[in-house]
Amino acid sequence: MTAQDLIDPPLETIRFHGLKAGPKLLVLGAVHGNETCGPNAIARVIEDCRAGRVAIQRGEVTFLPVANPKAYRQNTREGDRNLNRDLRERPQPGDNEDRIGNRLSGILRQHDMLLDVHSFSGEGVPFVFFGPEDNRGALEPFRHAAAEMAFAASLGVDLMIHGWLDIYVRLIAARERLNLPRLAVTEGFGTTEFMRFAGGYGVTLECGRHEDPASVEVGYRAIRSVLAHLGLTDEAAPAPARRTVVHMDDLVICEAEGDRVEGTWKTGDRVAQGTPIARRADGTVVTMPRDGFIIFPNPKAKPGEGICYLGSESRRKA
Repeated sequence: MTAQDLIDPPLETIRFHGLKAGPKLLVLGAVHGNETCGPNAIARVIEDCRAGRVAIQRGEVTFLPVANPKAYRQNTREGDRNLNRDLRERPQPGDNEDRIGNRLSGILRQHDMLLDVHSFSGEGVPFVFFGPEDNRGALEPFRHAAAEMAFAASLGVDLMIHGWLDIYVRLIAARERLNLPRLAVTEGFGTTEFMRFAGGYGVTLECGRHEDPASVEVGYRAIRSVLAHLGLTDEAAPAPARRTVVHMDDLVICEAEGDRVEGTWKTGDRVAQGTPIARRADGTVVTMPRDGFIIFPNPKAKPGEGICYLGSESRRKA
């Protein structure tokens, strides 16, 4: 370890202020350090703003291209742990992500909405994660469902998924049945959950594979589109388009070493009822309980992790 490794890199933000009233948008990249499409897409939009190709007329947009500088410098998903889990303010931070979380929480609170730009390691189509319906429940009370869904639909990707925290609670229960260490519900809280907790709204955009240059283009177009959608620029807002909306509502958990996904599924694949989707170490086949969708198939799942998540066509329409 060098002396440089002991230094916490600072967070750098770039902000453009319109001269008319409007909302405050935050755009994040590299919450996970090996997901470089966000920083690259954000850099293009910043250059457009500086060159006058994009003019912020109303409100404010803040770009934080690299939210986890340590992980980004290492080209690893995490610095010390996953920044997008248990994100909150900590009076006594214990690691890199704790220290970032303290600063990032304050930045999130300064804004009305969030676009968090990510990528993924496997195959699949770009998709966007958005939040719950309006509710006054204990898990994730919320009052901006319609605005958040319209925000998500404006990004230009065809697949939209919701249901994350509810399914995380089910994962916790499944782990308890297996007598595995209990996870706190707050472990499911990342940037968008904190943004909703703070009174705003936000979505996570998964642009494509880490190494695919097309993922940068997806991110770039999404940022430009959402600036127009929110009225921060005078560009024409994207035309409404029908999206596939999926409610993530079940999971297959890895119960023992040797449990594995069955098949070469990708997030968003439609799967018919009765199709084999996983195989237990003892040979037992797990089949799709109903017509639906595969989400996050994990060929490297360890006991207590999801082998895959399942979804149904949502009654919520974009």
